[in-house]
Amino acid sequence: MRLSTAALAAVWLASRAVLLLLVLKVITLPGPDVTTDVSVIYHGWFEVLRTGTFPLDDVTWQYPPVASLAVLSPAALPFLGYATAFFVLACAADFVVFAMLLGAGRGPDRRRAGTWCWTVGLPLLGPTAYARYDVMVAAVAVAGLLALLRRPGVGGALAAFGALLKVWPVLLLVGTPRGRPTRVAWSVAVGVGALLAAAFAAGMPGAFRFLTYQRDRGTEVESLGALVFHVARHFGWEGRVELHYGSMEFLGPYVPLVGHVSLVLSALALAWLLLWRVRARAWTSATPADAAFTAVLLFVTTSRVVSPQYMVWLVALGAVCCCLRTSRMAPPAVLVVLATGLTLLEFPVWFGEVVGSTPLGIALLTARNGLLVVATVWACVRLWRATVTKPRDAVAREEAAAAYAARVPARHGPRAGTGAADAAGVIGSAASAGRNATSG
Repeated sequence: MRLSTAALAAVWLASRAVLLLLVLKVITLPGPDVTTDVSVIYHGWFEVLRTGTFPLDDVTWQYPPVASLAVLSPAALPFLGYATAFFVLACAADFVVFAMLLGAGRGPDRRRAGTWCWTVGLPLLGPTAYARYDVMVAAVAVAGLLALLRRPGVGGALAAFGALLKVWPVLLLVGTPRGRPTRVAWSVAVGVGALLAAAFAAGMPGAFRFLTYQRDRGTEVESLGALVFHVARHFGWEGRVELHYGSMEFLGPYVPLVGHVSLVLSALALAWLLLWRVRARAWTSATPADAAFTAVLLFVTTSRVVSPQYMVWLVALGAVCCCLRTSRMAPPAVLVVLATGLTLLEFPVWFGEVVGSTPLGIALLTARNGLLVVATVWACVRLWRATVTKPRDAVAREEAAAAYAARVPARHGPRAGTGAADAAGVIGSAASAGRNATSG
């Protein structure tokens, strides 16, 4: 165990040193400079926000009001300069996630795979990992998801805070067990969210102007729907790629249609989640994490915009799932990690190829988005089978067996008769409890 922790720490330190060298431009990669979002755009927002108002006339401000805290956070380290302070704080948030996952991996029903998933997965994104504030959002989301397992009120409060930081953490609540955990988590989330929203709306003009700018976005060149236009350009389609609402988007004939199709797919994803919620009847300790990971996969894959930093969300939630022995999301999480590595290749390394719709650019996007589609479908199937079609007593037996296996190391084996009897007793009791359980 100590060796495993030492190896994790060594890999984390080495890989994060490389990330810092990348964002500080000691090491450079081909393609556009991803750090300008911090040094130019974030810094510009910082100057506006510190006056007590949101960037009212800047269409690139498409974030909920609590995002202002992330943009203002470098003020805590004024001696470093804005960009350097931001990168240091992003690294600190990364370490917080690492520490939480390391702690979550300890215990009778936990494992270290989740910490490895985060340690290896995040740096595959390259400098984008620290050149956006998404790693800070991930820290809040991981804390909230882990809290939901034992303290639903705290988890609900963190989910609400995260939702007003970057919307998607609201999906952490989709898998809370029925009954008191759901009532507590959702009611606290609504209360905390309402208080924060009211405070920002009253205290700073333009707190919710971002909703208009987000609504008017088009089809971003890295999204699943964009593949239609990448291919169509080779067959005479007359559209173009332009910087639009802060990202490179397709503009021209049929773009609104593809955008509407993406919205319909997102609506269908929501309908599937609601159906799953109604039909699910067997919850394990990993179900909230599995459901949150699946939900975010669904909405990322069907979105009109699939920015590189979205991979931070998926790696973080996949890592939480991999910490839990009863989780069913290890295979989709592996696909997400592979997709993260491909994301680095399509942005920033060969982003020019992507914008130009070259065969290389199309191949990279097809591979990355294909992995996300497969991961999404696989996650949905595994979540459904684990909670809807599998009997509750089978779920209870699996949880009991996982806990027992963790308490009795396999290399020692059970003592003749005694260990086997203990295992049978634990599993038999769990099965009986499962048969008598309510739908929960």
